[in-house]
Amino acid sequence: MKQLLEFLGVILLIQGAVGLLNELTGWLGGWGAVQHLAFVDGYELYLSIAMIVLACALFAAAESRRFG
Repeated sequence: MKQLLEFLGVILLIQGAVGLLNELTGWLGGWGAVQHLAFVDGYELYLSIAMIVLACALFAAAESRRFG
């Protein structure tokens, strides 16, 4: 279970960072998943930040599972 949480955290962290980098600089356009979702049009920056925060929460949950 710990490895699954860490894997999902890494995926969310990468996708959030790519989305954030794309929104702020325009680099890596079309590479992240956030840019391909039509229903979040205009909210990509907020979704990218939320993905990074969720990744940190998943890492914390995986760390707590290690000692529990």
